[in-house]
Amino acid sequence: MSALEATTQLAELTGNIGTVGYGLAAIGPGIGVGIVWASYIQSTARQPESAGLTRTYAFLGFAVSEALALLGFVVPFIIT
Repeated sequence: MSALEATTQLAELTGNIGTVGYGLAAIGPGIGVGIVWASYIQSTARQPESAGLTRTYAFLGFAVSEALALLGFVVPFIIT
């Protein structure tokens, strides 16, 4: 029995594995966006007069979280 015959193939991946990477990378920013808006709603409910100030921070946090999602989308396709 030769060494070539002794090897077995357990699984084969075909296609672009970057799509799996994006699926995993979308989980974190999705949770982050939820936390940002939940915090904004809670702070506005506690102190309604500060809604204008905290809205700016909410949009900033949302933008940063979404930028991470875009990086998670692009980087797996660049690497593979």
